[in-house]
Amino acid sequence: MKKERLVAFTDAILAIIMTILVLALERPDEPTLSAFWALRNSYLSYALSFFWLGSLWMSLNEVWDNVKRIDNATVMWTLILLFLASLIPYTTDLVSYYFESRIVQCGYGLVVLLMTGANWMLHRTLEAPNADVAELVGASRWYRKVLGPDIAIKVSALLVSLLVWSPATMVDVLIAAAYFYVMRWRSSRQPA
Repeated sequence: MKKERLVAFTDAILAIIMTILVLALERPDEPTLSAFWALRNSYLSYALSFFWLGSLWMSLNEVWDNVKRIDNATVMWTLILLFLASLIPYTTDLVSYYFESRIVQCGYGLVVLLMTGANWMLHRTLEAPNADVAELVGASRWYRKVLGPDIAIKVSALLVSLLVWSPATMVDVLIAAAYFYVMRWRSSRQPA
């Protein structure tokens, strides 16, 4: 399989998933500010999921620019990542309705954590067939290094959601995204 086909497939699936997210938003009972405010958890869940998926898409596009070759392991981990991403609209919808539920928040957090692990593995599988592409290998290793603390943040939030404060998982998505943007910004400011 050519890299371009896998990239196009990934882009299309992520675009569909992000579109499905908005279709799950509820309509307010009446067109008043209080009715819209009553749906704030739905809007928050939607926005966090949308921008988290957008961040995933951005990071995938950055790495795919340097990929020359892919193998079956890359295709398989891409499919696993997309399968897990396809669960985001469903888990986001559950979080919208049951925002204070520990089980629902942890389910959402588990999907996000598994996606992060699949993304880590995807980046790892890109190194072997592209061992001669120093820029890709370096970028992939940096990305996996940054994912380590990201995974720790997500595991911590799952524990906090389960034991102390259920919305910690949603807050974690925001913290993890901020962490990633800061790390990407710091990396871009360092001399080559």
